[in-house]
Amino acid sequence: MTAPSAGASGGARPGRGALRWLGHATVVLDLQGVRLITDPVLRQRVGMLRRHAAAIQPEQYAGPRAVLLSHLHADHLDLPSLRLLGRCRIIAPRGAGPMLRAAGMQDVVELAAGERVSLGPVEVEAVAAEHDGRRLPLPGSPTADALGYLVHGGTRVYVAGDTALHEGMAGLRGRVDVAVLPVGGWGLTLGPGHMDPVQAAEALALVRPRVALPVHWGTLRPLGLRRVRGDLFSLPGERFRQAAAALAPDVRVAVLFPGEALAPALLADDAP
Repeated sequence: MTAPSAGASGGARPGRGALRWLGHATVVLDLQGVRLITDPVLRQRVGMLRRHAAAIQPEQYAGPRAVLLSHLHADHLDLPSLRLLGRCRIIAPRGAGPMLRAAGMQDVVELAAGERVSLGPVEVEAVAAEHDGRRLPLPGSPTADALGYLVHGGTRVYVAGDTALHEGMAGLRGRVDVAVLPVGGWGLTLGPGHMDPVQAAEALALVRPRVALPVHWGTLRPLGLRRVRGDLFSLPGERFRQAAAALAPDVRVAVLFPGEALAPALLADDAP
């Protein structure tokens, strides 16, 4: 890890929790007794993409109070995965509701950037992201603005979703303890609306949390592509750590592999 942060979170709040990365953009947050799961992709295959990591076990995601969906792309909004979770609240970008309700989701809350919803002692705030919000790049496809989320649950966790680097991230400085940032993708190119490891480190320098977790790498790849430019699959986490050491050296970077969890001490407000 990089050197410990020296008060970079802009003021501590009490509370401990747990955070486990299940791969790609799927993160399980346990804060104040409330379980949330982001962009759940729980299957071994999603369309043309295959999971190249240990299979997800049901006990790793069971019993969420709510799901946080960042946008409508199939590697983030996977309807069969949502059905595996059973009945829970779906928090999604405004405009996603008709698609989700048509698929049988009963409890859907739509948010726009700046809006909030409470889940007992935890509050979820939608924040802006810069990413294509269409389900498919076809006329008539469902569309909704992409979002990130700032989860207030003792520890304050910023889950960026898919996004390009943008100036609005600077407005989160002093409000975030742990930042979950995308640093890669699943193909040979990232395309617009994404961050590579260096751009994600630049975002880290804007937000300045205590701890950063790189996600959206090392999990999904099209069939047969893993052996082509394998560095794009296996190295973004470490490249992010190296870039963060140069651009935001006071932030601790935890590079996990799918299925691993942050040490609980890193989520505590009194972490070194």
